[in-house]
Amino acid sequence: MDTALARFGGMDVSPKLKQGDRVAVVSPSWAGPSVFPAVHERSLHRIREDLGLEPVEFPTTRAQGTPAERAADLMAAYADPAIRAVFATIGGSDQITVLPHLDPAVFRADPKPYFGYSDNANMLNWLWSHGIAGYHGGSTMVHLSRGPAIDAEHLASLRAALFETVDLPITEVPGFRDEEISWQDPRSLIDAAPAEPNPGWVWHNADRVVTAPTWGGNLEIFHWNLAANRWILPNDAYAGSILLLETSEEMPSAESVFRVLRDAGERGLLQQFPVVLLAAAKASHFGSRPDRADRDAYRDEQRTAVLRALETYNPSAMVVFGVEFGHTGPQWILPYGGRLTVDGPQRKIIAHF
Repeated sequence: MDTALARFGGMDVSPKLKQGDRVAVVSPSWAGPSVFPAVHERSLHRIREDLGLEPVEFPTTRAQGTPAERAADLMAAYADPAIRAVFATIGGSDQITVLPHLDPAVFRADPKPYFGYSDNANMLNWLWSHGIAGYHGGSTMVHLSRGPAIDAEHLASLRAALFETVDLPITEVPGFRDEEISWQDPRSLIDAAPAEPNPGWVWHNADRVVTAPTWGGNLEIFHWNLAANRWILPNDAYAGSILLLETSEEMPSAESVFRVLRDAGERGLLQQFPVVLLAAAKASHFGSRPDRADRDAYRDEQRTAVLRALETYNPSAMVVFGVEFGHTGPQWILPYGGRLTVDGPQRKIIAHF
């Protein structure tokens, strides 16, 4: 058994929830609910009505707290035996400063599932390093609140993560949304942003079947953790894992993506992953709305940059580009520390919830 599967054997995965359970709704990064309360209230309503769970807020959920205060809320949520899962409201830009204030013993004592992405990759990585699995995706203000209903793919994978023990196919969606409706516009609570045709997944070295636990997350956070050199374990701790990578609304250049992966390769880290999944790259934001051709070109350049780094540091890796997780919608929630099967010959991805 390789290192990654050995880690999974020791990874703490909490029991599934049941209807009526209480779940924490916290803001470990930016306290978005304080700025957009109507969006936050919509997410609480959908937790109750669509999931049958009871959301519980904490002091910094709606008020921007210091790193120590946000850490205290996280520890309070994990210390409360009545809380059975923890949802992040949204990401941000400084969650890495919360981590030094956390006591691992509190989280190990009751390893309940954590849902988030973007800046929440800091928390997911920290939990992973302490043997606790989580879920990449699911910030409440983003994918629970937007538009007339929760996306079917998001809801199916969220329900699987919360309530089911199931092997769920992660499939290509016919169209995805790269644009957003501003939360300052009341239409954001009613209408869905426009979808564009999905160019489909691109497979590279799709010649094997790999089942393994996942690790990674947002590329920018990945880079911060490498730079801080505080929240990264020795390289062989990740050996055999499936690397998840996605980029944010900051839309890093292809050269920036290459340099992050090059640095991981120089460290010896990039070589540890037999499979790399790249999310459909976000190529539009409020301040930058390129036309369709420019968005396609951006994604093509990013794919070329990733392959350029892998050609040097991990040429045999199987890679899937364009998977719908991360910053685009619909968003599949994926296990983080739990297992995926990536079947190259059959062009299939299965999430084991």
